[in-house]
Amino acid sequence: MKRRTWILSALGATGALVVGWGVMPARSRMGSPELMLKTEGDVALNGWIKIAKDGAVVLAMPRSEMGQGIHTALAMLVAEELDVPLAKVRLEQAGADSIYGNVAMLVASLPFHPLDSEGEHKPTQIKMAEWVVGKLARELGLNATGGSSTIADLWDPLRMAAATARASLLQAAAGAWKVPASEIGISQGVLKHASGKTAHFGEMASGAAGSTPPNITPKARKDWKLIGQATARTDIPAKVTGQAQFGLDVRLPGMLFAAVKMSPILGGSAASTDTKAALALKGVSKVVPLDAWGGGTAGLAVVGQSTWHARQGAEAVQVQWQAPSSGALETATIQANLLKALNTESGFTFHEQGVPVQAEKAATTRMDALYQAPYLAHATMEPMNCTALFKDGRVELWAPTQVPQMARDMAAKVAGVKTDQVTVHVTLLGGGFGRRLEVDFVGQAVQVAKACEGSPVQLSWSREEDMTHDFYRPMHLAKFQASLDKGEVTSLRIKSAGDAITPRWMARAVPMLSGPIDMPDKTASEGLFDLPYGFASQHMSHVFTKSGVPVGFWRSVGHSHNAFFSESFIDEMAAATQQDPLAFRLNWLKDAPRYAAVLKLAADKAGWGQPLPAGRARGIALHESFGSITAQVAEVSLDKGQIRVHRVVCAIDCGTVVNPDTVAQQVESSVLYGLSAALYGQIDIVGGVVKQSNFSSYPMVTLSQAPQVETHIVPSERAPAGVGEPAVPPLAPAVSNALFALTGKRLRALPLVV
Repeated sequence: MKRRTWILSALGATGALVVGWGVMPARSRMGSPELMLKTEGDVALNGWIKIAKDGAVVLAMPRSEMGQGIHTALAMLVAEELDVPLAKVRLEQAGADSIYGNVAMLVASLPFHPLDSEGEHKPTQIKMAEWVVGKLARELGLNATGGSSTIADLWDPLRMAAATARASLLQAAAGAWKVPASEIGISQGVLKHASGKTAHFGEMASGAAGSTPPNITPKARKDWKLIGQATARTDIPAKVTGQAQFGLDVRLPGMLFAAVKMSPILGGSAASTDTKAALALKGVSKVVPLDAWGGGTAGLAVVGQSTWHARQGAEAVQVQWQAPSSGALETATIQANLLKALNTESGFTFHEQGVPVQAEKAATTRMDALYQAPYLAHATMEPMNCTALFKDGRVELWAPTQVPQMARDMAAKVAGVKTDQVTVHVTLLGGGFGRRLEVDFVGQAVQVAKACEGSPVQLSWSREEDMTHDFYRPMHLAKFQASLDKGEVTSLRIKSAGDAITPRWMARAVPMLSGPIDMPDKTASEGLFDLPYGFASQHMSHVFTKSGVPVGFWRSVGHSHNAFFSESFIDEMAAATQQDPLAFRLNWLKDAPRYAAVLKLAADKAGWGQPLPAGRARGIALHESFGSITAQVAEVSLDKGQIRVHRVVCAIDCGTVVNPDTVAQQVESSVLYGLSAALYGQIDIVGGVVKQSNFSSYPMVTLSQAPQVETHIVPSERAPAGVGEPAVPPLAPAVSNALFALTGKRLRALPLVV
């Protein structure tokens, strides 16, 4: 089957980049021991592993924990290779070196069709592009937690770092005991020899330092004892007891507190401000104007003795706000403009195969459908916050951030200091979902801290400020056209329209990589151009728009709405050809056996085709994202017009699984997050003002509404793929398809309303 898929040309963008630089070997990610934090009595063996004097293992942790369980999973990789109890692996925040950058996330941004790019037999052009982007990513060292990429990115580097540390410790013990290293074993973090000699790691660490045996390889799969085993997360006890430190938990001597009051008009500013009433309040000390940092909205911050004092002061400030010179935004106008663009512009072609025009001319039947999805907020449980201290020309931050390196850069910019004068402490995140890939709130905190020089200031947003000043998931529309001949699908054409996220984010976060010309953004068309179904003729394109609304990465990004579009229309084609939705899909997955296996597993476990109680129906959906294939079956009913989802059965092929408990937890989390969006999620902007401001107008699924969720993992020996996001996309179409089976009514817009 011949395909033509657009390839981001790192070569074309950089001219002769490949010559010389591009063909050099990939930079090692082992790192120097000097990168580890120096602590008395402890010995660093490389840039990831340090041995404590009590024999514990210290792991440099570059990724943020926001509930996805990666602090446990990454520690498991190290514990496995070093044969130490998981409890003896301690975490230490990694520094800013490029070895800690996220390579996998940038490589995954290449818009390749998964059926072309997975496995060992990749076309040369794909291998070349991945090599160049991987090389660029290693040089940049962009440290970010996102894209469901943490385990995929650190799977090899961490295991190799730990395996190297193990070999060095064995060599040190062999030298000390005058025996062959092959005769020494390790159990529970203790080196042992048949002669009876034993030592914990701390006793051999000095001898192991600076000595690296050659030809090191991580453990073989058959020798794993921990990887793949259900393991209790190490971060849970502290969260249960309240000892865990999130951003809002930070307390420092002499701390002040700041509350923000931003222009309610997106992109707006203050025309006039009266602070007299606020400054007259007890406990209020200062009002600080805020610039529009990191693509955010301008406003002001009130500083007080407590968050309560600061917020009382913020309410007392009288401000006359004005819209930006470009005018106030309106979602109704934006939607109309998207529809116009969809109908008048050809867009950028991400994928084409066969001859769609010829198939369309020969077709006896044509199907057309228009799908749409609204803006969405992230609605993290912990609103935006950051604690900053500006003193003696240095900045110290305590921030719940997904991008510590960018937070450091923003702090340096605002404070007017060099980046090496900024220290960032990453706290636990009370939800991220992509919102904390932004650093607007960091810029605000540093601006206030600079105005309060010498005193640490904790800046926090109210729920209302958080909801109305987000970087929203973009509004998107998609037009589908299918050609049928004698009951068979002969072509599928998809054209979507909406804002591109990546160029806007790059301009805010990594200006050095952005430019006057936007490169086509994969996230706009992912989940549409990369379908696994074997329709002979396909054409998928996207019209890129610039609405002016601040947009950002939202959990599962473009897949979150594009899966609803594509899997709902797949169901429409099944109905049009009078086929069972499962059978229809399997018929077009003959060249995609992995996808078919996942789909069959979900259907079997859900009892597809078996009778249901009266008033209930099942819907099915299949989607690939972040390297993982997920299928879901939703069991749905209607209660006085209200949609009720009783059960969701999910099958997932996410490659090698480190901790199956975490996979199940993330699937359950994704189902609830996706269900909240499918049933309720919508952001409306009128006169430049976001109308939804709290959970009363932007509701979440409650405990009583939560469905039973079952997770079934497909055994795999492939490298690990994403887990935190892939179960979000298929939820909305599975529910929508069940509603069609129940009512005969096809819903083509989110949120779902019967």
